Amino acid sequence: MKTIEFTKMHGAGNDYIYVDAAKYPLQNPEKLAIQWSRPHFGIGADGLVLICPSEIADFKMRIFNADGSEATMCGNASRCIGKYVYEAGLSQKTELTLETLSGIKNLSLEVKGGTVRKISVNMGQALLKGKAVLEVDGDLFNGWMVAVGNPHFVVFVKDLALIDLPRLGPLLENHPFFGEGSNVEFVQVISRKHLRMRVWERGSGITLACGTGASASAVAASAAGKCANKLRVEMEGGELEISLDPQSREVLMTGGATKVFEGSIELD
Repeated sequence: MKTIEFTKMHGAGNDYIYVDAAKYPLQNPEKLAIQWSRPHFGIGADGLVLICPSEIADFKMRIFNADGSEATMCGNASRCIGKYVYEAGLSQKTELTLETLSGIKNLSLEVKGGTVRKISVNMGQALLKGKAVLEVDGDLFNGWMVAVGNPHFVVFVKDLALIDLPRLGPLLENHPFFGEGSNVEFVQVISRKHLRMRVWERGSGITLACGTGASASAVAASAAGKCANKLRVEMEGGELEISLDPQSREVLMTGGATKVFEGSIELD
């Protein structure tokens, strides 16, 4: 039996299991992500994140969804890694680079008394890929397609409370139009500086927050003329601050990260 130490963390309620892969290399992270993410039968999480050495950045992130699929990018996990490596003494930098499957991301840490309070992540340039109207169960959904390291389909609605996300989420995620699937966001515009969002994440289902989804929602809202360039995105698990460069569509995402608990688990 081999014992693996892990840390459970969340960013705005988007919770993952974090493992220092330099100390604990895992041979089957896809399988372990499925096992460990299960509520009641495992640790319980939206997925598994490995913090790995990198030859081109300070650290490398590998992220596996609850269904075992590997994601290209996660904004909330990026912030949690910034807090993890600083407070664990793996780095004393407050400006970090993080290698992801969608490129290198720059992290800025706000530290007070040795504790990381906030983390800003430069998400890079969001790619606005246009609009699409998709039919699901006889209903039409007019949404914006935005790539923020991973694909998103953003649909603006008048009232989030009327959206049956458990039913619509998987149908839109796996719509034939997307090929390899898509994250799905339903967004209600509260004001030009305030969006409210619910998300169905590709590979994980309903989560309490999504950093790339919040970024994509802000980009779509800006393109539709619905919001300012600095705004907050409210999700079920918390809020994120989003700043947009209207010319380049570069996105800066800022928010907190929380350590929930540490533990160990045995591998067969």
